[in-house]
Amino acid sequence: MLDYAALHALAAVVREGSFERAARALHVTPSAVSQRVKLLEERTGGALLVRGQPCVATEAGLQLCRHVERVGMLEHELREALPALGMGSGEAHERVTVRVAVNADSLATWFMAGAAAFAAQAPEALLDLTADDQDHTAERLRSGAVLAAVTALAQPVTGCNSEALGTVHYVAAASPGFVERYFAKDVGARTLAAAPNLVFDRKDRLQARWVRRICHRNVETPRHWVPSPAAFVEAACRGIGWGMHPTSMVADALRGGTLVELVPGATLPVPLYWQHARAAPRLLEQLGAAVREAARSGPHALA
Repeated sequence: MLDYAALHALAAVVREGSFERAARALHVTPSAVSQRVKLLEERTGGALLVRGQPCVATEAGLQLCRHVERVGMLEHELREALPALGMGSGEAHERVTVRVAVNADSLATWFMAGAAAFAAQAPEALLDLTADDQDHTAERLRSGAVLAAVTALAQPVTGCNSEALGTVHYVAAASPGFVERYFAKDVGARTLAAAPNLVFDRKDRLQARWVRRICHRNVETPRHWVPSPAAFVEAACRGIGWGMHPTSMVADALRGGTLVELVPGATLPVPLYWQHARAAPRLLEQLGAAVREAARSGPHALA
């Protein structure tokens, strides 16, 4: 029989990052949390946490965290179906946390509308959103670090379903002054090799993919690293470099002339998919429905 008090303690440490914060979240002492995790490790015969700042789960610890999260979702469904089960005990039910990986551009444009709709429908649920490149969010799903992901991967991860959300169209754009300085004659391998471009992080390959499409070969370009969607657009508007932007995010800047396309009409389409654990609890299905609706409606709807 599993000790769910110990499982909740483990999940809280992983979620909060430390024994002290987990204790505050569970309204117990750090010593009680430590004892529960230690007893669980003794029972499983191995380490479930890598102690540090923050504490992170081992592979075995992740499996137990996934289990307790699913149980929490199922209990949430049961309380909705049989509300009398939760009446009269005076016990405060622990909120359910749903972990999701989302690419930063989706977070900055359409995704939060879906998150807001889900939060209104399921006030007992909390979202734990992790930002990652759309080509890598599926890895977090595959490892079990999250239960769902917005990803560029169409092929379902083992044990998951994959549903098309739509396509983000990225445009290569820069300030008029930057274009005049670096691309007055043309946009080609020689000029791109001299013009600084903006890159979100070390996983971001959008700029390289666009350059390869334009030049039909790889071109090494100088890079500025700007790990924020809003700052990324501002950096382009201020003439720091050129970058790949979701068309919906920079539509006003393009219309107003603050940004101009490097090659008019040469957008880069990136299809996105919603992948989630198969046989998902209803709470996860609710989130998926809200995410799909947000992707197809509103000012940042996907094509």
